[in-house]
Amino acid sequence: MTEIQIDTEYITLGQFLKLADIIQRGGHAKWFLSEHEVFINGELDVRRGRKLRHGDKVDIPDTGSFVIV
Repeated sequence: MTEIQIDTEYITLGQFLKLADIIQRGGHAKWFLSEHEVFINGELDVRRGRKLRHGDKVDIPDTGSFVIV
């Protein structure tokens, strides 16, 4: 599981995808979420504005598992 460190209270799912080098630009988040399943704490979520906080786990099949620290 890869740890993604943030210095703020939360980041959005779209920001996370860019920070984790899954997408190259923030504008690709909408497309990525329409084409791939993203599970946050075990639940499917497609909202690029979803707030991720410390301790949240993000699983993307065929891409990886991440935890926000």
